[in-house]
Amino acid sequence: MTMGNDLKPPPLTAGDALFLDFDGTLAGLQEDPDTVFLAPGLGKVLENISSKLNGALTIISGRDAEDLSGRVPTGLWRIGNHGLIELAPDEVPPEERASAPDAVSGAFRDISVRFAGTRVETKGPILALHYRQAPEAVAGIELALAEAGLSDAGYRVQHGKFVFEAKPETAHKGKAIARMMGTAPFAGRRAVMIGDDTTDEDAFEAVNQLGGLTVKVGAGDTFAQYRLASVETVHEYLKELAGA
Repeated sequence: MTMGNDLKPPPLTAGDALFLDFDGTLAGLQEDPDTVFLAPGLGKVLENISSKLNGALTIISGRDAEDLSGRVPTGLWRIGNHGLIELAPDEVPPEERASAPDAVSGAFRDISVRFAGTRVETKGPILALHYRQAPEAVAGIELALAEAGLSDAGYRVQHGKFVFEAKPETAHKGKAIARMMGTAPFAGRRAVMIGDDTTDEDAFEAVNQLGGLTVKVGAGDTFAQYRLASVETVHEYLKELAGA
């Protein structure tokens, strides 16, 4: 991974396919993730952009697909669970969910009990250990997860913003985008990915390989080619396209 430049990305065009992360990209991070929603009017902006792109706009998130669908317009494409659940416009999230192996869920529960202020979120087969309320515990949690040997269960642990997530190898934003780019209405377009966190780096790598455009939100090392400073700057960037 290298340090991305600080150049503002070029304007989007009607020939692009746009993929947008939710938390930290479209909406600011909060102490309680349940309180995170789109800013007033932003849903309409996204719908306008989707129309200009003939429907080739997707919100791609680590959130569960049902949770994500309650926070963004359901007339848009949505990919939840780090790429595991793909929903076409107006499609309802499936009721059934796969679950994590007992060894993985047990390890996460045990570690959470050891570190006060942490909590485990279940997103189908994906588990998230949130430590925003206990930031001083990060080193201990990281060590405990490394010792848990979750790779033996076919899982990898990824460290994001105040969260550790255990994901099966198939949960990968980059793989989801590559799959989408082979189908209508995305095929034949330039892929554009805007995101802010560790899991978005998987998507950046995939989009770069596809010859697309990648944009990192905020500071930090990244595979992205361009950078936007904040969620508010993302909003301004999107509104330029919506109003074009």
